[in-house]
Amino acid sequence: MITDNKLEEVNILLCEDDESLGMLLREYLEAKGYHTTLCQDGEEGFDTFLQSSFSLCILDVMMPRMDGFTLAKKIRELNYDMPFMFLTAKNLKDDVREGFELGADDYITKPFSMEEVVFRIEAILRRVHGKKSKDQAVRQIGKFTFDTQKQMLYLGSKQEKLTTKEAELLTLLSNRQNELLQRDYALKTIWIDDNYFNARSMDVYITKLRKHLKDDPNVEIINVHGKGYKLVISNGAESA
Repeated sequence: MITDNKLEEVNILLCEDDESLGMLLREYLEAKGYHTTLCQDGEEGFDTFLQSSFSLCILDVMMPRMDGFTLAKKIRELNYDMPFMFLTAKNLKDDVREGFELGADDYITKPFSMEEVVFRIEAILRRVHGKKSKDQAVRQIGKFTFDTQKQMLYLGSKQEKLTTKEAELLTLLSNRQNELLQRDYALKTIWIDDNYFNARSMDVYITKLRKHLKDDPNVEIINVHGKGYKLVISNGAESA
């Protein structure tokens, strides 16, 4: 684990169809202080990802029901910033290239030492933590200034205090300006559960955010039918 006084609890999603290797690796990671959830095929891995919050995904490339590359694509559609590494018995350049083109943080070929896996996990988590520590708490949304920590929205001399849910939802949207925010991901992240009542609640908060942002015609939250929402910043607005 990261040794800087354990910055935060690390939850790892491990997808490995070799039962013996998967259990051995899970036990080793657990012994090192990482909470590790083991899945033995890609579909189980994706369902598990939807139901929990993870710090890192370790994905075997060759798995039944859904291969590791496909699973990585689906995870990235829900959470673009999720770090992941691939485990594979293959050592072909095309496979390695495909993995990194998908945004993999690392790629380990079998056989490997358990200690090496931990070293690589620590390196990834240090990079991720360093990136998060540099993320701006204050960001521009068109003509608005949004302070994510104070939950304040500013436009000139006008300022509005957002509720916690409003601020969390606007943060997710602003993280993906002009990109799709998956409805299921937002519900799982903010409301924990994607049931009917929470979905209706999120629709209400989207309406509230639209009212907060209406003073800048270049800023718009649009529905993407059956998928989610986009915070669209037109060319006429400055964005960061």
